[in-house]
Amino acid sequence: MFTRRQIAAAALALVAMPSLAVAQDAMPSATQIERQLDAAPRVKVRPDQKVTVREFKRRPELRRMAPSIDIQSINFAFGSAEIPRSQYRKVEAIADALDNLLDRRPRSKVLIEGHTDAVGSAQSNLVLSERRAESLKRTLAVEFGIPRRALETVGYGEEFLLVPTPNENWRNRRVTLRRFDDFLAQ
Repeated sequence: MFTRRQIAAAALALVAMPSLAVAQDAMPSATQIERQLDAAPRVKVRPDQKVTVREFKRRPELRRMAPSIDIQSINFAFGSAEIPRSQYRKVEAIADALDNLLDRRPRSKVLIEGHTDAVGSAQSNLVLSERRAESLKRTLAVEFGIPRRALETVGYGEEFLLVPTPNENWRNRRVTLRRFDDFLAQ
């Protein structure tokens, strides 16, 4: 027989489950994405602090200063980098935001960062995160007309976990968009 505590815990779990599914599927609107990316850097970048694209990718302290937004709602099949057509509505919101941003700031550069959770080897997660970032770039360019010149990609695998755990956690499987043109040396 179940105790009241077990029944209450089961009822609470049932109530919490749909909210977890909603949280995983919550996609920021094009306006929210655009607003985040259009913000000023957290710190004014002096000319002597400007870097190359390659150096920007390797320096987390610079990346943290750039305007960014995490997109946790694009669902990839396990171990896959292919963006299913069922996810194109979400990619379209990103494309709309980037299109508007590029209309106002034609020289904008956006870094697409791929991230994974810590399940699997670090090397396979790194490769998978790179492939997912590149897949999003390709889809944005080919299907939605975003200029490739405005997009860079990098995969960080499990290096920058939002939730520090060796276990599966959906919040760690994400793409981060980061506008970094303010940081680039001319």
